[in-house]
Amino acid sequence: MVPHLEVIHLTKRIGERVLFDDISFTVNEREHIGLIAKNGTGKSTLLSIIAGQEGYETGDIIFKKDLRIGYLEQSPSYPPELTVMEACFWHGNEVTNLIRNYEQCIQTEGNPGLERLLNEMDHLKAWEYEQRIKQVLSRLEINHFDQRISELSGGQIKRVALANILITEPDMLVLDEPTNHLDIEMIEWLEKQLANSTRSIFMVTHDRYFLDNICSTIIEMDNTTLYTYRGNYAYYLEKRQERIDNLNQEIARANNLYRTELEWMRRMPQARGHKAKYREDAFYELEKVAKQRVENKTVRLQMQNTYIGSKIFKAVNIYKAYGETIILKDFNYTFSRYEKMGLIGNNGTGKSTFIKLLQGLEQPDKGHFDIGETIRFGYYSQDGMTFNPGDKVIDIVRKIAEYIDIGNGKHLTASQFLQHFLFSPEEQYSLVAKLSGGERRRLYLCTVLMRNPNFLILDEPTNDLDIVTLQILEQYLQDFKGCVIVVSHDRYFMDKIVDHILVFKGQGEIQDFPGNYTQYREWKNEFDRRQAEKTKADKESRRGKDNTENNNKQGQQTSRKPKLTFNERKEMASLEADIEALEAEKKMIEEKLSSGKISVDEITELSRRLPKLNEELDVKSMRWLELSEIEG
Repeated sequence: MVPHLEVIHLTKRIGERVLFDDISFTVNEREHIGLIAKNGTGKSTLLSIIAGQEGYETGDIIFKKDLRIGYLEQSPSYPPELTVMEACFWHGNEVTNLIRNYEQCIQTEGNPGLERLLNEMDHLKAWEYEQRIKQVLSRLEINHFDQRISELSGGQIKRVALANILITEPDMLVLDEPTNHLDIEMIEWLEKQLANSTRSIFMVTHDRYFLDNICSTIIEMDNTTLYTYRGNYAYYLEKRQERIDNLNQEIARANNLYRTELEWMRRMPQARGHKAKYREDAFYELEKVAKQRVENKTVRLQMQNTYIGSKIFKAVNIYKAYGETIILKDFNYTFSRYEKMGLIGNNGTGKSTFIKLLQGLEQPDKGHFDIGETIRFGYYSQDGMTFNPGDKVIDIVRKIAEYIDIGNGKHLTASQFLQHFLFSPEEQYSLVAKLSGGERRRLYLCTVLMRNPNFLILDEPTNDLDIVTLQILEQYLQDFKGCVIVVSHDRYFMDKIVDHILVFKGQGEIQDFPGNYTQYREWKNEFDRRQAEKTKADKESRRGKDNTENNNKQGQQTSRKPKLTFNERKEMASLEADIEALEAEKKMIEEKLSSGKISVDEITELSRRLPKLNEELDVKSMRWLELSEIEG
């Protein structure tokens, strides 16, 4: 295989902290690699170094000659005054630079180098570049191409950056959390794009189904060292446990021998001979092995069960809308004790609004929620982190409680609780300002869970959390003796936690499905398949009926029936194209009006356009029928 990238003996430090030390790996042509590590250990830094945006202490990074890299940052940025379309040309790549050169050439007297530029434009398919950008942006639900970057959310800006990278078709993709801010349908679309791609891929993601379906190699970064597993995520889990078990056995053997050698070191005089010096050197190597620490992630954190009564909550005729966009429409539901519900649906369909209504953070337009008296909500939200950057990690937790009751007369100190969520004793005295985004999310999760709620509401808890933390959270929720509502685009997480799903379809339409996400998806695929077959059968039935009617009419017609003139044939062809375009526009308008994702102004504009469009369709369709009658 041809290496696209070779990283050789790379070392990176931030102050006194070593992120990775003397690491080496290769990304080959067409190879898809996923990088796994705890938050704060340098995943994003490594990707930034590969992309040439950050330096390093020692080592070499070697690229294949003329290799084109597409780099998706975790938090990309553009000048705020740019439009969406201008942003797609902003960072520059081979195609956008060529388009700029072509435009300059056209505006220059004599058009110097035009023939060469025309050939390059043809070779790189630059003529269709803008149209392809619009197609990918639309697939990622970015539909207003003239909208300013300053008007977009962080998630929308990331989707613009993702579209930009996909459309340039680089030789190698370097992706930092590409599924963040995508809904499930977008994730599954992107998954198909990348799984079938012949480009090499090096990415960081917390989405384990995404990882499993795309990557054939997993690289784990643990304790400044890399470990490579030639297989998908499921294979990695199996082999990683084998590695940890073997390491624990090695440490246990080293500890047994270490006690003997330590006694010898204490007995022997300082002036030692050559053989004793050799044994002394071996002792220090043995000491390194014996003092290794392996985090035991198999220990499940089980908190004290906070009493929860039989009455949880009842939603009674809830109606909520923003202008023409309906969130809930006469919604009724009785939530059961110990129920674990997942909420899925496209962005903007009302999932986050629903959980805010439930907690009284927003009020319904009609109806009410009847909440049980014993309910104690614990709410993890995307905008809930309000830490003082000058505080230490341990101080933030101690402000809530010095000790956490885990039941049966047992307690955890604040420090012990933090260790369960992978904050080492040393890291607990770090300032919040020095934490990575993922580490802050992990700390925020601790502050929610340690209050011992009996009803957890988690809004996108998997964003920015590393896989190791997600495994701990999953175990916690599986053991949790209370109620859970989860809003998440992480299919693996949903499958692990929830026992049924509410599907938000937009405009107040909500489907209750008994099962996890994968079971819902399998049901929906089968439902869609049957609907497609039924539609096809109905069309064929109508076509057969139409043919019969036409044959009967033709039998009644005389041979003197006039045929179309040349101009009438041209008119008929033009009408067919117009009707197809109008029907496509009508479908697009109807989809937008039912999506619940457009502004009131746009709803008004489209509502005015729709009746005019229908009238135009009727006129053109009638004229086409008249011409088709003549054609016979």
